Amino acid sequence: MSTVDQSDDFEQLHALITSTEDIKGFLDGMTGFAAAMMTRSAGIRIECAVTLNRRKRSASIAGSSDQAVVLDEIEQHLGQGPCEDALRTGSPVLLADVATDPRWPLYRESLEAAGCRSVLGIPLKLGPNAAAVLNFFAPATGLFTEDVIADAENFAVMAGQALNLALRIAAADQLAENLRAAMESRTAIDLACGIIMAQNHCSHDAAFDILRRTSSTRNQKLHDLAEEIVAGFSGTPATVTHFED
Repeated sequence: MSTVDQSDDFEQLHALITSTEDIKGFLDGMTGFAAAMMTRSAGIRIECAVTLNRRKRSASIAGSSDQAVVLDEIEQHLGQGPCEDALRTGSPVLLADVATDPRWPLYRESLEAAGCRSVLGIPLKLGPNAAAVLNFFAPATGLFTEDVIADAENFAVMAGQALNLALRIAAADQLAENLRAAMESRTAIDLACGIIMAQNHCSHDAAFDILRRTSSTRNQKLHDLAEEIVAGFSGTPATVTHFED
């Protein structure tokens, strides 16, 4: 891979971060770029899929084609294959020929039926809370030469950096959203407590206890009940008399 090609791939990967709305969109774009890079390197169409594992989340799978996604999903279901081994070892894993390699017999049957003759799994280096691997699928043997594998590893370095940044941004966005939701929830609850305090001439603690017990009795979320009180409040004591002890 030339320096110009590497620079173009790097720019495209980082442009994805700002042009996609979520991690799935980023993964879809990344596998498209990866497939194009490997096709350029090998001289024949290579498909790509990616599996991303994050703590407390189900695995995310994306691919440059529907077939690549299906083959990757089969490997995840079987729990065997070059992708799984690359993810576990942190090193590239090559399935050079599905007809002669003795490993992963069930997965090899699926590959052969789909017209795939060789597979290369390349892990991405991410933080401690995530792991990912690129799976490259070739329609013939002998395409994953040392130079092609080196190109795949170089791309994986750039892809790992871009994905790591995308994950950090997504985590920051999620934290900001959680904080906003918490603030909105807190505001609604505080307003509802204020209404109950005015209705019952009680302290904030007593008002919150009334709100909490009513929420439990109605089997209704505290925040939903608070929003209902605030939305229905018209400034007259009669609107919240049912919250008295």
